[in-house]
Amino acid sequence: MGLRSKVGYVSAVSVIAGLLSLGAGAAFAGNGKPLTVVELFTSQGCSSCPPANANLIEISKRPDVLALSFGVTYWDRLGWKDIFAAPEYTDRQVTYETPLGRDGPFTPQMVVNGRADVVGNRIGEIDHLIATAPKPDPLSVVISGNSLAIAAGKAPANGADIWLVTYDDKTVNVPVSRGENTGHTLPHKNVVHSLSNLGHWDGKAVTLDIAPAKPGLRTAVLIQAPHGGPILAAATN
Repeated sequence: MGLRSKVGYVSAVSVIAGLLSLGAGAAFAGNGKPLTVVELFTSQGCSSCPPANANLIEISKRPDVLALSFGVTYWDRLGWKDIFAAPEYTDRQVTYETPLGRDGPFTPQMVVNGRADVVGNRIGEIDHLIATAPKPDPLSVVISGNSLAIAAGKAPANGADIWLVTYDDKTVNVPVSRGENTGHTLPHKNVVHSLSNLGHWDGKAVTLDIAPAKPGLRTAVLIQAPHGGPILAAATN
């Protein structure tokens, strides 16, 4: 499918050292590089989306990539209601469109580090964008149990949003019985199940309590400039 118009501060050293001793997930991959965040905006009602879902599955295998699949709602009108879609995911995509220079949201769209986007079924362009997109400055973000620690760092002048994401890192196959993908079973991976804003980060070290993910789901945190700006850091457990 083509374009669619519209849519308590604490010592960072002591906290992070303590959390790392518990085996916490951090904002760095095993090779020491910051995580690259790839967000796919997709729909089970979009005939162009299955190849993009497959690309995200492959990208998710990379240790330095946090791949997330967001189901959007605006193709539900074609006869199949996406079982993973939610209005807040559509809103997130819409927020990206002006900073990215788009007239409106489209599927399948992949956004890399909140800085650039590409059509999600073009794997060569995706690989190029991941390789060349500006990487965030190192910032330690650590998730341990029900606690989140963000180290002191450089924040934008107007601060940054702290996004809490839960997602399913297993591959889930969904049979579609109506709409443009009638008769097909569509594999999904790293499907987002919840998205919430935990508040504001102003560059100071901070710890926050976070709600545990539902059984079978993982937790990720994104530190992001407001209004669909660049992602400054990410972590997953």
